Amino acid sequence: MATGALADAHSQNLSGDLIIFSDMSNPAPRAVMEGMVERFGEMHPDLNIELTVIDREAYKTQIRNFLTANSPDVANWYAGNRMAPYVDAGLFEDVSDIWEGTLSEELASTKGAMTMDGKQWGVPYTYYQWGVYYRKDIYDQYGLSEPQDWDTFKSNCQTLLDNGVKCFTIGTKFLWTAGGWFDYLNMRTNGFDYHMKLTAGEIPWTDDGVKATFANWRELIDMGAFIDNHTAYSWQEALPFMTGGDAAAYLMGNFAVAPLREAGLSDDQLDYFQFPAINADVELGEDAPTDTFHIPSGAANKDNAKAFLKWVVSADNQTLINAGNALGQLPVNSNSSVDDDKFLKEGFDVLSNKAPGGIAQFFDRDAPAEMAKVAMEGFQEFMVRPDNIDKILDRLERARGRIY
Repeated sequence: MATGALADAHSQNLSGDLIIFSDMSNPAPRAVMEGMVERFGEMHPDLNIELTVIDREAYKTQIRNFLTANSPDVANWYAGNRMAPYVDAGLFEDVSDIWEGTLSEELASTKGAMTMDGKQWGVPYTYYQWGVYYRKDIYDQYGLSEPQDWDTFKSNCQTLLDNGVKCFTIGTKFLWTAGGWFDYLNMRTNGFDYHMKLTAGEIPWTDDGVKATFANWRELIDMGAFIDNHTAYSWQEALPFMTGGDAAAYLMGNFAVAPLREAGLSDDQLDYFQFPAINADVELGEDAPTDTFHIPSGAANKDNAKAFLKWVVSADNQTLINAGNALGQLPVNSNSSVDDDKFLKEGFDVLSNKAPGGIAQFFDRDAPAEMAKVAMEGFQEFMVRPDNIDKILDRLERARGRIY
């Protein structure tokens, strides 16, 4: 009967209570969350919905407490490894029945990120692409095209360097930006499944596959592909190298587009491409940090909660909440419409159709926090002192033995 109720959630009138805790505390996300509660309430006038919005940083410290005692019916969180501790502790409900049927196809791009032990433990509600954002006018000036393979990627870079332009800007003062480079190089060298096993502690950091990833990275470092003194810059402080034409591209999330536009780059000057293949034998995986809804295992109103989650991921709602005047990100439902923005449209196509390997959550979400910190310190050190690679990998392997 529960499955039938879910299938008919749009037409069936729910009653009773639905208690939601949300970390969508910034103005735009908060408006989106409040709007969803209002619309779902209008669909189910006999349902009493209580929404509590908690500051995003405070939420991170409170979630384990409220999942353990006095659970809400629905709670926001994140996909991948960030949900693993709560799944392992039995604090999140198995919601695999929500994914049955056509929804599993519509949400195929994010299913892997929501799956542990062959079961789904929540639903996604928004994500955004990573990739290479580049100065199309500079590429055009030197006759370069978007690379589909590693050799073209490097030859483009050499042409730029020969003309006094750095291939990539980056700021590694805050370590996570180097994590993005490791994610893509490792997924392209060894594949998505290998990458996820590594971040789960199942593969040694001294493995030959990891060494091959760093060898590929070193090719770029030895060429001089990256801007100088990148450890002195945050990601925002590294933007002027690209806007000023001193560097031609940035491996970054889609959130970089707005400041690049605000700095004066037009959409004729700015473009995007998917990080190219390195090893033709592995399918392309992508970084796309995904925000999620879950049902705590201690929830009192699970049927109402499941109906709400199923509605959240419906194509129409996904179109609405991810529009440019709302979250300004990507809908997780492949049948949704994407905001009329060229970067969102291209990102949606990449994540929905061109990421057969799988969707990673980003290094510091896929690895436990302590491991992520040690590893990203190593990535930054490697970019400055690549000869230290053996010492770095030994240090990371010792950390793996201690942390997992």
